[in-house]
Amino acid sequence: MSTPIRILVALPGVGMLLNALGWMIRPEATAKSLGMPLLDGLARSTQIGDLGSFFLTAGITILLGVWKQERIWLYCGAMLLGATAVIRTLAWAAHGAELATGFIIPEIVMLAIVLFGVSKTPERE
Repeated sequence: MSTPIRILVALPGVGMLLNALGWMIRPEATAKSLGMPLLDGLARSTQIGDLGSFFLTAGITILLGVWKQERIWLYCGAMLLGATAVIRTLAWAAHGAELATGFIIPEIVMLAIVLFGVSKTPERE
């Protein structure tokens, strides 16, 4: 993978890590940026823990894939992004949630960038 492509593919990973950091140090602002209130009690622990770990894992796997030039890591990040877009759409179609196109479109764009990175990463034996 060439350096310009590596930089492009790393961008979604960096964004995910910044969001994870937000959940760790400024959870109220981060929740608000995602259209939700910061919950209370045990729900707050779940919200910060689950969402923070999601963004941390997505970011780390994408950046590992870029750094090590191994497809498996990129696929992990891609699965997280793709699953999120699909489940958001399901939330709208089956559970009365607002259609979150402002989040779904960026997730699909990031997914496409990461999969483009996969296509430019040589297969390993």
